[in-house]
Parts: sequence; structure tokens; C-alpha cells
Amino acid sequence: MLRVVNPILRSLLRTPVMGAARNQLMVISFTGRKTGRRYSIPVSAHRIDNALYALTAAPWKRNFRNGATADVLLDGKSATMAGELIEDPSVIADLYRRCAESYGVKTAQRLMGLKFRDDRIPTLEEFREAAERDGLAAVRLTPPQ
Repeated sequence: MLRVVNPILRSLLRTPVMGAARNQLMVISFTGRKTGRRYSIPVSAHRIDNALYALTAAPWKRNFRNGATADVLLDGKSATMAGELIEDPSVIADLYRRCAESYGVKTAQRLMGLKFRDDRIPTLEEFREAAERDGLAAVRLTPPQ
């Protein structure tokens, strides 16, 4: 299904048609570190402490190990950014927890692509366990220095 939805989403995020979603979704375009192939991935945009993050367990995150450059389309504007993969389970737990708390239970589940048990935000320990078990990670995107 993602093979059908992602190209449509990538195109729509370049237009005003998406409205407020252009502020919640971004397209990260980068070159694969092993294949040299160009990828463009639509993901939720998360702002934590005035920094931009992509929170994901998807395999594409590995392309940002040791840092990589990405073109980021957010709110109709494109910018080149430095991407850094964060995998430390304690740091990941803190980022996911703070992000979830800022959204609230229902919105967090939708924007973070997670399902919470008991209709509550998981504890730091539960997020840490999920980071280790499910490979949750974050890609911090910052303007190049």
C-alpha cells in the first residue's frame, strides 16, 4: 500500500492542497549510503525542543548513521539539512515520551504511527523497551553548519 500512497503524498505535499497537513508531514529525500539510490520518504514531522525529528523504526533510518545530508520538504518549503541517527534507547524513550505527551494519546498514536495499550501514553521504561525490541529510533534534522 505504501508503494501507492507515498508517491501521491510526496506530490500533494508540494501543493497547498494538503493545508494544515503540510505542517505535520514532511518529505525527506536522501541518497542511500550503500546503494547510491535516491529515496524520498514522506514522514510525520515532530518538533521537540525547537528541533525537527523523524521518529521511525523503518530500515531507511540507517542511511543517517554517522550523519548524512537530506533535502527536507516541510510546509511547502524545501531546505537542505544534516540528518543524524539517534539510537540510544534511553534518549529515544525520552524523545518518544515527550512527543507523545505534547500531542495527547489519540493524536500521538496517529502522528507517531504507534498503538498504545490501555489508551494511555507509555512510560519511559515502556518506550525504552519498545526502542530495544522494535528498533525505534529518531533522525534529528538540523540546518547544516
